[in-house]
Amino acid sequence: MKRKYTSKERKSLLLEMLRNNNKILITDLVRIFEVSEVSIRKDLEDLEEKKLLLRVKGGAVNIHQLNDMDDLSIDRKQLKNAREKQLIGKYAASLIKENETIILDSGTTTLEIAKNLAKYNNLTIITNGLNIAMALAGYNRFSVIVLGGNMRSVSISTVGMLAESCLRNFYCDKLFLGVDSFNIERGISTPNIEEASLNQAMISAAKEVIAVFDSSKFEKRSFAFIASLDKINTIITDSGISEEIREHIERKGIKLHIVDIDNP
Repeated sequence: MKRKYTSKERKSLLLEMLRNNNKILITDLVRIFEVSEVSIRKDLEDLEEKKLLLRVKGGAVNIHQLNDMDDLSIDRKQLKNAREKQLIGKYAASLIKENETIILDSGTTTLEIAKNLAKYNNLTIITNGLNIAMALAGYNRFSVIVLGGNMRSVSISTVGMLAESCLRNFYCDKLFLGVDSFNIERGISTPNIEEASLNQAMISAAKEVIAVFDSSKFEKRSFAFIASLDKINTIITDSGISEEIREHIERKGIKLHIVDIDNP
């Protein structure tokens, strides 16, 4: 007769499996331990609460390995889905109105917004993206406020308490928020805790929150939670979005703008 493991023993073995394989599947665990799917899901839930793994559809992944993958340098991010980001950025820029005060979160898609502001004459723009600030300097007619704080070299951006406290002095018309991971049930998230905290402060400072991201970010989860979907007013993405996710978003009352990457 096969040995029956206690929940504590199963959890220890689960973590050992993740260290060796980086991903484990619920179907495999049910077969290996000969317990119900409910029991395995409870084990994974307990380990996730302790930040020892991250649950994904059908199983779980090694949280350390996931963070290394997701927190890419900005140079590497610019190479991924570049056309989609360009079209999303151009469309997002068209939603801005003259004389508005906006926040541009750091990121490669929000950088594309900064590159498409030539038709405007009077904008106040707050950003934590140092490369975005440099792009805005080229217009020589906007009021640009760069948030202070600790610099993250991987994203060429500032984070931390200084940046967050600065935001408390402002109330802005629109926030254009770059998103690393979007999940219908779990909301939006990012690999870095400090970025998540700053994004939360940005959301509090804005009248309208506009999330801008390509369709590869759907149904993913990162380590640090930013906000639930009820904090988002508008989403701008590309035509790679599935019909199922599109229907979910619209049912939640979120405005959805889709750019067609085949016929821009």
